[in-house]
Amino acid sequence: MTKISQNHRSFFIIGLSFIALALTFSARAALGLVMPVLEQELGWTRSFTSGSAAVALLVMAGIAPFGGRLVDKQGARAILLIGLAALAAGCFLVAATANAIAFFLAFSGVAAVGFGLVATHVVSTAVEQEVTENKGLATGVATSGSTGGQFLFVPLLALLISAYDWRAAFVALGFGTLVTMACVYRWFPMHSKPLPEPAKSAGTQTSIWQDLGRILQLPAFQILFWSYFICGYTTSGVIETHFLPYASFCGFGPVPSATAYGLLSAINLVGMILAGWLTDRVNRPLLLGSIYLMRGLTFIILINVGASFEILIFFSILFGLVDYSTVPVTASLVASHIGKSVMGLAFGLISAGHQVGAALGAYFGGVLYDLYAQYDWVWWSSVWLAVFAGVLVFLMNDKPATRSVQPA
Repeated sequence: MTKISQNHRSFFIIGLSFIALALTFSARAALGLVMPVLEQELGWTRSFTSGSAAVALLVMAGIAPFGGRLVDKQGARAILLIGLAALAAGCFLVAATANAIAFFLAFSGVAAVGFGLVATHVVSTAVEQEVTENKGLATGVATSGSTGGQFLFVPLLALLISAYDWRAAFVALGFGTLVTMACVYRWFPMHSKPLPEPAKSAGTQTSIWQDLGRILQLPAFQILFWSYFICGYTTSGVIETHFLPYASFCGFGPVPSATAYGLLSAINLVGMILAGWLTDRVNRPLLLGSIYLMRGLTFIILINVGASFEILIFFSILFGLVDYSTVPVTASLVASHIGKSVMGLAFGLISAGHQVGAALGAYFGGVLYDLYAQYDWVWWSSVWLAVFAGVLVFLMNDKPATRSVQPA
């Protein structure tokens, strides 16, 4: 690696991570954007399309811990390249089919591998490995691509759908992913710096199962896991999958709906960076618990949108501030309360819980809509679950009360 690339290592990690996450999460959001179109053009039910999203989230959950473990040992570059390749292939396959089974395999199988590997826990661990100061802020900026980057991409996808069709949107995502993959291959560091570990006895190694056993015994892990499980239900599950269909249900067209979602994503960028900055400066459990409580209150606004675009925009602004702002705070608590040397594995497990919760939100949102032709039950469940997550996090101390996991 050249001297210039060494001096800009952190810049490349943060910038390329931001772009990779922006494309990955935009591809996931694209399903919600085209869901009504798929129902009209191909006759698929809301249960099928939301079920496809749910299975994709479960695949992500299964992959997340292993991807995190590989980042602990090998760095993030190879993981991101594999994930971006799977994402590009999945997008092209989705665009090429009108068969329900082929669509399901392409989105919930191939693309879902990319969703699971190009993920916030991988990026957060890469930042923890590389950055030495203001890690919370750096994590907030890098991971804000998960939603902030969609401010540009999702409205562009909506314009492509309006001007051409839904297939053009997935083709564009595929080509954009290939370009990003080439940039990661060229500029992302070959190997991230190893995380600091205490001295180990000669020849001593810990297996994934030993580390896993120690992680699961920590109360901090249980609190972070279940709060992040609820986080998944109330973000990736019900909002990423059902916000755009709900906006359509309220009478808003594709472009206004995508504009509101794009605004939510743009504010999300601000929220994540702000949360990352605060993570370095304030009591982290208090910050994280407050984010969950505020998120729960925003769903009451969503219930009362009706036909008012102004209220929809108001919700987008408030929810954007507390949407993925949990990521940098949770990442910091994982590093301090569970251990830097197993952060990828631990955060991968917690992210798996996030995806399982998201799968439940995505699937039951579609089922409840098919049963009752409205979303009120979904939004009210999100209110109370978010409040419970906030109370749960308040049980933690800002400083770890017990020793974190370290290699034997």
